Amino acid sequence: MKRSVLASLLFLAAPATLLAQTSKTPARPAPTRPAQTTASAAPNPEQVTARAEALTANMQKALALNPAQLEKVRNINLISVRGVETARLNYRQNVRKMSSVIDDIGQSRLAMLKDVLTPAQFDKYQRKREEKMGVQSSPAAQGNAVPGLPAGQE
Repeated sequence: MKRSVLASLLFLAAPATLLAQTSKTPARPAPTRPAQTTASAAPNPEQVTARAEALTANMQKALALNPAQLEKVRNINLISVRGVETARLNYRQNVRKMSSVIDDIGQSRLAMLKDVLTPAQFDKYQRKREEKMGVQSSPAAQGNAVPGLPAGQE
């Protein structure tokens, strides 16, 4: 429930945010803020776009996305990267809250990607992700004995 609500909010907020970032207003220097401010801060749109595009390009290369998938994945990555960067700015003084929000965004992103990718693509993505993060998916790879058997008799 929590993931679907977060995914919906992220997905619905994206078009308005995208439109706001593409307006032709003259560039103004950002006001300086004290380090302790936790007021809603906006991430640098160029950095967000660059990170989302890099993620999308890597996924395109690794998963051979079709054009429809590519556009959906690009939007998912843009929404997710923007959310993570906003959380980093807004909660830099509260690491636990930041971590919690970023974890929620990550779970929401995975759920959205699962809806876009084929099962084979998603499995490949998950394997690469686990490999990159150092997560081992099989219990035997972790060196744990099978429950009920002494170590070494698996």
